[in-house]
Amino acid sequence: MNKATQFKLSLMMFLEFFIWGGWFVTLGTFLGSNLQANGAETGMAFATQSWGAIIAPFIIGLIADRYFNAEKILGVLHLVGAILMYQMAHTTSFQGFYPYVLGYMIAYMPTLALVNSVSFNQMKDPTKEFSFIRVWGTIGWIVAGLAISYLFHWDAAENIKSGLLQNTFLMTALASAILGVFSFTLPKTPPTANKDSKVTMSDILGLDALKLLKDRNFLMFFIASILICIPLAFYYQNANPFLTEIGMTNPTGKMTIGQVSEVLFMLLLPVFFKRFGFKKTLLFGMLSWALRYVLFAYGDAGEMSFMLLLGIALHGLCYDFFFVSGQIYTDSKAGEKVKSAAQGLITLATYGVGMLIGFWVAGKITDTYLLADGTHNWQNIWLFPAGFALVVMVVFALLFKDEKIEYKA
Repeated sequence: MNKATQFKLSLMMFLEFFIWGGWFVTLGTFLGSNLQANGAETGMAFATQSWGAIIAPFIIGLIADRYFNAEKILGVLHLVGAILMYQMAHTTSFQGFYPYVLGYMIAYMPTLALVNSVSFNQMKDPTKEFSFIRVWGTIGWIVAGLAISYLFHWDAAENIKSGLLQNTFLMTALASAILGVFSFTLPKTPPTANKDSKVTMSDILGLDALKLLKDRNFLMFFIASILICIPLAFYYQNANPFLTEIGMTNPTGKMTIGQVSEVLFMLLLPVFFKRFGFKKTLLFGMLSWALRYVLFAYGDAGEMSFMLLLGIALHGLCYDFFFVSGQIYTDSKAGEKVKSAAQGLITLATYGVGMLIGFWVAGKITDTYLLADGTHNWQNIWLFPAGFALVVMVVFALLFKDEKIEYKA
């Protein structure tokens, strides 16, 4: 790959995740503070990610893979996203906001697969080249969070009250428009499937991989993957509002510690995986979910703020040790014929079904512990996903039989 192409792909990844991190992290805080949304409504807004993940395979399978170049669809979707994001910034009620965020997520979620397709199409050896491109996505997310907190101070308490947090949507709309236009300059990535060939629902949703569920171990992993998304949803939906409500300064910027740790634990994963095996790696990831929420439950913005920062820093361990390990496990179990279908099925189960349930549960629990003065009993809120993750871990430990999985880093 030449340097010009590498630069273009790196910038594409940077903008792709700058866009996501530029509004999604502070969404819960915006909804509660600017639109007076309750927990259930906030859960509905976050669940649009899941609806987007469910609909995305149809856009990719029926359109991108058959009729149009991936980079052109990427450009169109981001230009549409820019318009919807601009509209989101100017809504004054949740009822007006929801159709825009739903439309935006339906447009955005397919782009996650499209940027990968554009990247892989230019690589001779993706196993060696892709990580150097994909890391710019993580950097983009980090830069967005740092800009919100330390450059613009939009998440400062006084600026939230004066409505400046809506500027995150305007910033994202601008970035989305830039990526939309820039996408048309990306290397050509033609459709991979014959437009006249038949495509089935089974192909789109990865249902050919359902036969893997006959394996008891894979079935236990599959169920655990869905259930662990409930604690995950609590973090995405509640972490920023929680840190803001208890008075932590620059909460969005500090939450980027989670993305930094994601990179670091990704480097540690091969070592841990090789030494302890798949089962223990997954169990350690689940235990980390429980530990992080206990830290959130008993930490505060004062003397115990180190507990909150440690909880944020556990994000990489929580995510990498469970979800990345799970992708490796799925790949090893699937075999050549259904590898893609198996990964699609796991993605649908986690980001689709699992997160959809998780956001609904998180919204209900948050409303349950809403206090009369408009604040929340965060200790009880965080102890719920902590306990839930612990139960999932124990059940998985009892029912999943350890097996040797080869990990090729």
